Amino acid sequence: MSEKHKILIESEPFFIKEQSSPEKNRYVFAYTITITNQGDIGARLLTRQWLITDSNGKIQEVNGEGVIGQQPYLKPNEIFRYTSGAILETDVGIMQGQYFFIDDDGTELVAPIPRFTLSIPRILH
Repeated sequence: MSEKHKILIESEPFFIKEQSSPEKNRYVFAYTITITNQGDIGARLLTRQWLITDSNGKIQEVNGEGVIGQQPYLKPNEIFRYTSGAILETDVGIMQGQYFFIDDDGTELVAPIPRFTLSIPRILH
């Protein structure tokens, strides 16, 4: 992406112990995504693609319009933040993906979502 098109994606994952059932191989995670338009032109998030991989190597692909039912429009220097979740069969996994935008000039953009780890908190001995 050029300076005209610069979308920064940051993630903050966390484990939801209350909704998880390790004995049933159900691990619930949430993540907060912060999208910052650092470019010189406004852009609308149209669709998303996620790859969610658990520690057994099972891959879930998630595609859809927008995020959390919205297709946010970000002017230059604007930030959009949302929280969503994923359910895994293992206590560790990774997520990565991409968002697809269209800018004010009609140019389609792809903003990669850097890989991040979903993991239950570890107790150190």
